Amino acid sequence: MTQEAKQFEKQSGGADSNQFGAGKSAFVTGASKGIGYAVAQALAAEGYRVTITSRKQGEIDEAAQQLGENVRGVVCDVKDAAAVQSAVDAHVEAFGSLDVLFVNAGVGHFANIEQLSIEQWQDVIDTNLSGAFYTIKAAIPALKKQGGYILTLSSLAGKNPFEGGAAYNASKFGLNGLSEVVNLDLRQYDIKTTQIMPGTVATHFNDHTPNEDDFWKIQPEDIAQLTVDLLKMPARTLPSRVEVRPSRPDRKPKK
Repeated sequence: MTQEAKQFEKQSGGADSNQFGAGKSAFVTGASKGIGYAVAQALAAEGYRVTITSRKQGEIDEAAQQLGENVRGVVCDVKDAAAVQSAVDAHVEAFGSLDVLFVNAGVGHFANIEQLSIEQWQDVIDTNLSGAFYTIKAAIPALKKQGGYILTLSSLAGKNPFEGGAAYNASKFGLNGLSEVVNLDLRQYDIKTTQIMPGTVATHFNDHTPNEDDFWKIQPEDIAQLTVDLLKMPARTLPSRVEVRPSRPDRKPKK
């Protein structure tokens, strides 16, 4: 095996490790519940040491306690670039490195363009798009040291516009473009970038409370499993965009 091949093997986490994520760390935004929580849980189970963030102290403290000793919770609003930088720096100080960045924090306001307020527009764009940029920007120096993986949680709304989706569609279309450019700009440093684009997921997004009627939807743990599978791909191969849909969408007539 050539030296380059050995390096690929090492980066893909395979042959030399007893546990896939042993000695590695991950930073997951918007992770007090839903997809972010499930991803953090899956990574911790794989041996990663994980930092999770949320805007609310009580929620992030509870989530970190539930996830276990290898998970630390930090209050951080991704709309605040300085707060994001501080959170990433603290992660590197605590764990010594940063190997995986999962950009998940997001909000949604849905209204006809005439009714959508400027404040709602700014909240969505500043969180879903600018927040992603701030998070990635803050993580680059640490990721460049040994290579790593950036995963952005986009949406099928990033390619399929719908009525009332002006802010949300714009943020996810933009996030897809940002993710593609990040991949082109950083791949020379052995940093992979993947956009995960789910359809309907059973989460608390947009004030929804998951319930038994959500059985047909994608579950947060499905996205978590996909994340782990992506991280285990050979280093020579990059699934740069992954679209995910419910296999059997709900067909009940809407009231």
